[in-house]
Amino acid sequence: MSSSMARGYNGRIEAAFAAAKDRGEAAFVTFVTAGFPTKEDTPAILLALQNSGSALIELGIPYTDPQADGATIQKTNQVAIRNGTSSISQCLQMLQSARSQGLTVPVVLMGYYNPFFQMGINEMCAEAKEYGADGFIVVDLPPEEGAELALACNKYGLSNIPLIAPTTTDARIGHLAKTASTFLYCVSTTGVTGARAELPADLSEFIERVRKYTDLPLAVGFGISTPDMVQSVANRADGVVVGSAILKAIQEAGETTEEKVAAVTKIVTDLSSGLKQTGALNQAASLGRVPEDGVSEEIGKLNANKRFGKFGGQFIPETLSEAFREIEAEYEKIKDDPDFLAELDVYRRDFVGGPTPLHKAERLTEMCGGATIWLKREDLAHTGAHKINNAIGQALLAKKIGKPRIIAETGAGQHGVATATVCAKLGLDCTVYMGAVDCERQKLNVFRMNTLGAKVVPVKEGQATLKDAINEAMRDWVTNVRDTHYLIGSAVGPHPFPTIVRDFQSVMGREMRAQMLEKAGKLPDVVIACVGGGSNAIGAFHPFVEDKTVELHGVEAAGHGIDKHEQHCATLTKGTPGVLQGALTYVIQEKSGQTLNTHSVSAGLDYPGVGPEHAFLKDSGRAFYTAVTDDEALEGFKMMCEYEGIIPALETSHAIYYAIQLAKTLPKDKDIVINMSGRGDKDMPQIARIMGVQV
Repeated sequence: MSSSMARGYNGRIEAAFAAAKDRGEAAFVTFVTAGFPTKEDTPAILLALQNSGSALIELGIPYTDPQADGATIQKTNQVAIRNGTSSISQCLQMLQSARSQGLTVPVVLMGYYNPFFQMGINEMCAEAKEYGADGFIVVDLPPEEGAELALACNKYGLSNIPLIAPTTTDARIGHLAKTASTFLYCVSTTGVTGARAELPADLSEFIERVRKYTDLPLAVGFGISTPDMVQSVANRADGVVVGSAILKAIQEAGETTEEKVAAVTKIVTDLSSGLKQTGALNQAASLGRVPEDGVSEEIGKLNANKRFGKFGGQFIPETLSEAFREIEAEYEKIKDDPDFLAELDVYRRDFVGGPTPLHKAERLTEMCGGATIWLKREDLAHTGAHKINNAIGQALLAKKIGKPRIIAETGAGQHGVATATVCAKLGLDCTVYMGAVDCERQKLNVFRMNTLGAKVVPVKEGQATLKDAINEAMRDWVTNVRDTHYLIGSAVGPHPFPTIVRDFQSVMGREMRAQMLEKAGKLPDVVIACVGGGSNAIGAFHPFVEDKTVELHGVEAAGHGIDKHEQHCATLTKGTPGVLQGALTYVIQEKSGQTLNTHSVSAGLDYPGVGPEHAFLKDSGRAFYTAVTDDEALEGFKMMCEYEGIIPALETSHAIYYAIQLAKTLPKDKDIVINMSGRGDKDMPQIARIMGVQV
């Protein structure tokens, strides 16, 4: 071990790679999920891994939304959480128990950032050191976001292990190599975890490319499931990582801990028979160092333009880093380009039917007896909602980047319909992920998407709603990033998605602004929009942000109610800061960072997070957010139908109810604009069922 490792590193990781090298073998690195199947099983399983040949163990931290993992690890996460393992402290207690029983091999905690963030990075590192952990692999924490963890690891003598993917550029490999202290994890192929039939043909070329930038050990994982595959990797790299195959063996074992231990012993013994480096190339020359000071902080400065205050950012798997760089670069080129903007304007006018009207709600205004209520009619846009604005913009962007395949997520189905519509017009392949629950309550939109030529994939994991559809779309994108663009539907996710969606949707607010000046001779006093992920609200709000006389009010879904911690989607009203699906924002979550279940009568608002710009507007005080229950939204739906002859979407109905209540309290010289984000045709079968009517 290098003498420069004097900051408290215990040397276990370096010793593991050194011992394997002395034997003429690659180090065997194994992965298991903490608490799977139960927390009582884990210490015995860790000891079994060591005793049957594991040189280093990755201990997975269970998480509700493991976006970069395949079906096997997803299931183990769900089982572990269901059986009571939900926090990092619980996982560390399992490790401490194993250490007390004789576990000596290094153990690295592997997981997603939000549980780490919720625990507090400094506190987590201190506890990890105390309980016997050796370092971290954080799947969705690139160095641009990871300066705090890197500094804490140096402080406590822990290893912060970077991931490198086949899509990682040479320049980025150089940056990542500088952040490593003990070894680098090379993801063998683009995609999620899980067994594969064969190794990628370009694996040797990939490893040789990484070796140019580091003399530290390289461990290769993803898809390795047989002794022959282990042997093939051992002849190329310093370490071989196997996870899903071991977890599958545990799943198929008997119920007792002894049977699970026997299954682990058998598969690890079998797999580790292929570790001999008979023709090894690219071997490590160094077995440990202190990472270069300031590298993560320096890289982190590149992230300054990716945030709204402290919110936003780019918490992504390494496989997607180049795709996001490409999207950001291409969008910067075209966002202010007159030709591109003119093309968008033509689509808005000739295809969408804009500018959509703004008119006074005469009877609702009279009924309220207070402020004048105006309606911005995005429900009249082609496909029946505002979603088409963003779908057109991103589809054109995808064509310019050269991505012929489009994937999307959808909740209520309107974004899916808009995406399918644009893909049909532009000749792009289209796959839409939709929660199975939402597929059932929005059957009409599923049929519309299929009719337009899209493939609709029902997602049955989790609650089978919008969040789970986003997770599945991200897994698809990780796998097919080279030819696929993820056309995200709301102002959520990693930078630059929230900005791109906001910019394409801001056409609503710009039109609203001009129309109010024309019709009322003044700007509105209040702009109101419903908020799920927040695309229609941010599109309506953004052109008014600098107009301090205009109040911005977002209306979330309170579901069954928020006062008694019942299931709801009032993220900004009741949530707390956290990282969800690529961005730091407000999240409905447990203290441990696990995402809580949500509920809304509206599929389009059923999301446990919110766009990061809304989080910024809330914290800065520029916008006000409140929540409306299912019953109140249905009341707003009925009043818009009966007083104005407009059947609104259930999402919009939340904003309608709130606007009516607010109008009653304001003087008659005040003006309120409701952004009518979508029409209610899609919701009529569901509303009929609620009303006890057979359709």
